[in-house]
Amino acid sequence: MTFEISAEVYDRHVGRYAPALSAAHIRVAGVKAGQRALDVGCGPGGLTRSLAAFLGPDRVSAVDPSEPFVEACRARIPAADVRVGTAEALPFDDDRFDTVLSQLVVNFMADPEAGIGEMRRVARPGGTLCSCVWDYSGEMRMLRAFWDAALELDPDAPDEDTTMRFCREGELAELWESCGLSDVRSGALLVEAGWKDFDEFWSPFPSGLGPSGGYCASLEPDRREALREACFRRLGSPEGPFTITARAWYAVGRL
Repeated sequence: MTFEISAEVYDRHVGRYAPALSAAHIRVAGVKAGQRALDVGCGPGGLTRSLAAFLGPDRVSAVDPSEPFVEACRARIPAADVRVGTAEALPFDDDRFDTVLSQLVVNFMADPEAGIGEMRRVARPGGTLCSCVWDYSGEMRMLRAFWDAALELDPDAPDEDTTMRFCREGELAELWESCGLSDVRSGALLVEAGWKDFDEFWSPFPSGLGPSGGYCASLEPDRREALREACFRRLGSPEGPFTITARAWYAVGRL
């Protein structure tokens, strides 16, 4: 698995959901004009770009451990403060931001409790923390189709439903409460994305991006082709354009 990959590959993978997911995320976080926001684990800048459009880029900061992603985010939002760093050691001063968000990142933190602690540290008193994670177990249908196809061929495939700590309803909210946040609210974000055909859908998976890509790239060519065919069938053997819905769980709380 890697995140040291081009932004273009990410954009063709789960990044297709970024505009719709970011808009929904900003809404449930209650971001308001005039605030300062931090995007933790910004990737190539999907949420950062939406925050910059809403608040102004000079009021937005972002951080990610992947240098290629940071370079892409800086190029896309040049006036934002985008830095290389991890959630567990954020390179920002205490009490700096009104709202701190992370999109599809908590499951990839080496230490989620420490990462949330750092998000709290850099948020101002009364500030808001909000995150969302994919519903890997059910309604993130793009990845569910992939992993169901993988399990059909390999019962030991590392399905994100079982490898991710936070992927079911309420689990992110429980983390928020255990980390001392108050007024915790949670729920679902429903979005969709489209592809012109199955080849376009499949093209990012052999790149090694993320857990699904890492697994796909690890396979021998014949097994990878069998996985491709199984995934095609799982999606209903689409010919031409198609869309896939996705659900993410969110939690928002205050300091």
